[in-house]
Amino acid sequence: MLLLVALGVSLAQWQQRRGDEKVARAARLDAGNLAAPLALAAVPMLPSDAQAIEYRRVTVTGHFVPAWTVYLDNRPYKGQAGFHVLTPFQIDGSAMHVLVAQGWLPRNNAERTRIPDYTTPAGTVTISGIARLNAGHVMELGTAPALAPHAIVQNANIGQLAQASGLVLQPFILEQTVDGATAPASSQLPVRDWPAPDLGADKHRGYAFQWYALALMAFLFFVFTGFRRANKQP
Repeated sequence: MLLLVALGVSLAQWQQRRGDEKVARAARLDAGNLAAPLALAAVPMLPSDAQAIEYRRVTVTGHFVPAWTVYLDNRPYKGQAGFHVLTPFQIDGSAMHVLVAQGWLPRNNAERTRIPDYTTPAGTVTISGIARLNAGHVMELGTAPALAPHAIVQNANIGQLAQASGLVLQPFILEQTVDGATAPASSQLPVRDWPAPDLGADKHRGYAFQWYALALMAFLFFVFTGFRRANKQP
């Protein structure tokens, strides 16, 4: 009984902490949407700085480095299979880069490794987006291949791409967005309809309630059976 109660309470508290983390993340998301866009400088950031600006709107001036574009596979959009396009972006006047998620491209069902034609702006441009700590992760079986230019991979993180390419990267990813007033009407642009973060704080609260209920049931069962045994004794 004690083990069941301890397990139930421990797991319930863990779910509560997860829920509190999701609530805090939702608050950062709301604050980021309300805050003025942050102009990204060439000064390198620490990981703690990246966490502080997660979900903030960011603008940066520089140019894309399409030679080191990689494609994240198994990223469906509205039920259609496709890729997320990750391209380093060199910040103007420096050797510092930020990894930009340019958007989503559909997969060619007849030739799954064929990437559709799309446009990456050339020259110096100013882009905007939302800061995220990573590009998300999907289930991957076996050992991941080494990153290479234009590789199609299941997952890629900033550290892996920095090591493979030799580029200096900021510790966050920029999910590029499109300003409806200035975006060119081109079908060759990747789709930039990014899904909202999966927060789900209520789900964790529900799990916590279930674990607390299990702990309470174990305790009441112990008390009830103890009384029954005591009453049966002559």
